[in-house]
Amino acid sequence: MIKIGITSCFMYPDPSRTVFGHKTLHYAESDMLRYVTREGILPVLIPDVDSSLLTNILAEMDGFILQGGSDLAPQTYGEEPIGQWKGDAYRDQYELKILDYAIKNSKPVLAVCRGFQLMNAYFGGTLYQDIPTQVSHAGIHRSAELYDTIRHPITFVPGSFLDKSYGPIENPYVNTVHHQAVKTLGKDLEVYATSDDGFIEAFGYTKEPEGKVMGVQWHPEFSHTQQGQLINEDIIFNAFIHHAR
Repeated sequence: MIKIGITSCFMYPDPSRTVFGHKTLHYAESDMLRYVTREGILPVLIPDVDSSLLTNILAEMDGFILQGGSDLAPQTYGEEPIGQWKGDAYRDQYELKILDYAIKNSKPVLAVCRGFQLMNAYFGGTLYQDIPTQVSHAGIHRSAELYDTIRHPITFVPGSFLDKSYGPIENPYVNTVHHQAVKTLGKDLEVYATSDDGFIEAFGYTKEPEGKVMGVQWHPEFSHTQQGQLINEDIIFNAFIHHAR
């Protein structure tokens, strides 16, 4: 079986929570698990354990997915927080260790939403901490009420990996569930797609074969919510799995 390591989301101790209120929880969002679980593919939730144990676990994985979730801490990319956007510095460090292992050991990586932003920070890039606050011309990229039912068009960069993978496609749309975005692009990253209001929506690492280490700002695992209205989520996943095999 191909083993795909999925980075954990964290829920921290909260005494007001009846179940496991005093404990930290590691979890994966269920659509992500369904997206990854296919014939011959085993999803593995990567635990937050001591580095001496973690390395042996990572060595067993054939590829890695950095899943979405909480904001990055601005300090992770060299900034101070604006407003309430403090982020999750602890999770940043946990995932940066995993990404660092993957890059240094030439493992495939698919980075989704927060993971896309983390990969940008890993390579020295920065983020807009809050799109509505910092970018006046931006469209709507997140709605707590509508969540993964909203979408916007994207443009594939001509000749890029996604352009070649999808071929001619009329009005490609993706979902959008984020309020932060790439501000400055990290080193050795190539843009694959942009949004209609100018944000970077996908990129790949230029020091690996195309599609082997890539990130997308949208959530391909949520595509079933708008079935038939978004670009085919399996094209991205299959490209990633091709390298994991």
